[in-house]
Amino acid sequence: MPTAIARITIIASMALVAAAAAAQFPNGGLLPENQVTHVSDHISVIMGFPNVAIVVGDRATLVVDTGMGPRNGAVAYRKAQKLSKGTLLYLTTTHFHPEHAAGEAAFPANTLLVRPTVQQKELAEHGMQFVELFASRSPQAKELLTGVTFRAPDITFDKEITLNLGGVTTRLFWMGAAHTQGDELIDVEPDNALISGDVVQNKLVPAAPPDYSSIKNWVEILSQLRQTNFRYIVPDHGTLGDGSLIERDYQFLSQLQARAVELQSQGKTADEAGKLLTDEFQKAYPDWSNVNNIANDVKRVYAEHLQ
Repeated sequence: MPTAIARITIIASMALVAAAAAAQFPNGGLLPENQVTHVSDHISVIMGFPNVAIVVGDRATLVVDTGMGPRNGAVAYRKAQKLSKGTLLYLTTTHFHPEHAAGEAAFPANTLLVRPTVQQKELAEHGMQFVELFASRSPQAKELLTGVTFRAPDITFDKEITLNLGGVTTRLFWMGAAHTQGDELIDVEPDNALISGDVVQNKLVPAAPPDYSSIKNWVEILSQLRQTNFRYIVPDHGTLGDGSLIERDYQFLSQLQARAVELQSQGKTADEAGKLLTDEFQKAYPDWSNVNNIANDVKRVYAEHLQ
């Protein structure tokens, strides 16, 4: 019985993530072929679903995320080729969801794939389930995700790893569960830039799927990150920003957590609290998108607070 319940919870979680993603597929999930935004001295970004970052050093290039399926992965790879100065290519993914990892097959076999150990475990356990669910959301998604395969990474790490790209040092690190169990962040040190995945975004209500996300730890991660002084923030979704995004996200999520705990102590159900706080935070943050995530975030706070 516990196994069956866990399976149902995972399926429900998958449905919520896929539904939210399908609602915001820009350009049908296709990355633009010949558009790139130059963020800083060493970082360029293909703005799409998701934003794909390309970090260029004198001897190596790091691509962060792949786009949804091999067709998008090929776009990311071609752009990396055009921008690269050296012959060595690294690929990493901020988390295991299909738009971030399912295009890896488009990269050549000599690409060095790097992932946190926790993220790789998540991908191995649930990656294909999410591919199948995302593919069911639209004909375009089905076409993009047909024939997706995943390969074993060349390099895994537990907490962090530093890659010397030649004149550019990138620190790939994992701080625990937030949007997923295996969220990765990338500190591009000479540019004072953070490639933040879904952990830090720009006026987008955080998505905390049931079962494997953690609002509690997410708030702690943001609390630690707010002590830094990044000049550039490159999120996976939405528009680019500066270091103030960290403080803004911290204030939103910590306030939401505190209010949900307060309502829980007053005997409000998670559904009741979700409705109340959706209205409350819409008024307090009128220019934020994805407000439907608030009710699910409240449910996650309730579940964690009882643990």
